[in-house]
Amino acid sequence: MKNSSPPITPIIPLLVGMIAISFAPILVRYSDAPVSVQGMYRMLFTVILVLPFGMKQQLRTLGAIKLKDWMLLGLAGFFLALHFLLWMASLDYTSIASSTIILALEPVFVMIGAFFIFKDRTSRTALIGMAVAFIGVCFVGSGDMGVSKSAFWGDWLSFFGTVAVAVNMLLAKEILKRVSSYQYSLIVFAVCVICFFLYNVFTGIPMTGYPAKEWLTFVLLAIVPTVFGHMIFNWLLKYVPPTTISMSVLAEPVGSSLLGMLLFREMIGGFQFAGGALVIIGLLLYLKSERNLEAQPVETGT
Repeated sequence: MKNSSPPITPIIPLLVGMIAISFAPILVRYSDAPVSVQGMYRMLFTVILVLPFGMKQQLRTLGAIKLKDWMLLGLAGFFLALHFLLWMASLDYTSIASSTIILALEPVFVMIGAFFIFKDRTSRTALIGMAVAFIGVCFVGSGDMGVSKSAFWGDWLSFFGTVAVAVNMLLAKEILKRVSSYQYSLIVFAVCVICFFLYNVFTGIPMTGYPAKEWLTFVLLAIVPTVFGHMIFNWLLKYVPPTTISMSVLAEPVGSSLLGMLLFREMIGGFQFAGGALVIIGLLLYLKSERNLEAQPVETGT
């Protein structure tokens, strides 16, 4: 349910966010640092960048956040950190195209979660779209299994990372009913930093001593896909359904795969192309069903 009308048409920030997130796998690939270090500094620099904006107004009301919402914010931060850890790690094993095609399943998992948690209605077309998308992912996975066990393992990392971000989206839907998007982003990203810090400490991964190239990549990861990607999507959750936001991931496999071919000479194989096409077709069917469902009048009981 939309809370109010946004100050600008949602298509503009959606397009900006779609383009921004397409650069995430490219920047991850350029970095030689461990993914947990990339994730930690990506979130830390994001917090530093957004802290001055709205700080006086928003931080004064932190005390009004209830304990239940603090717990939900902590869970949302944990699952976002888990998503970054698993998905970014997948890029060390599988191609950019395969990893981002699987990531495009996010709206399917959001739909499943919304059905069980929020009792959202699901149409037959949505179920068909979900089935087609899953078949597409199976195509990608079978093709990568034929390439190497390493690529197949990377596909699984991306799959579980996608489940984690879908959980984060569902938690956000509930939290943003009572907490501002600024507070949500700031707290959840800060929890991410803490999760990555603890992970690095307990696994003995060094967090300093990286060359200038790495620090530049960390900053770009914070600015491009996070501030102009995830933060815009968090803000839009106030005005549009989470399934609409999650559909924006359709742009990532397309944009990222093209950039991967251009910058890393990663050509798309037959299984990847067929699987990616099925995923996109399935998700488009799903989007169509969601629009039709939102257009239908809601019946109320007596």
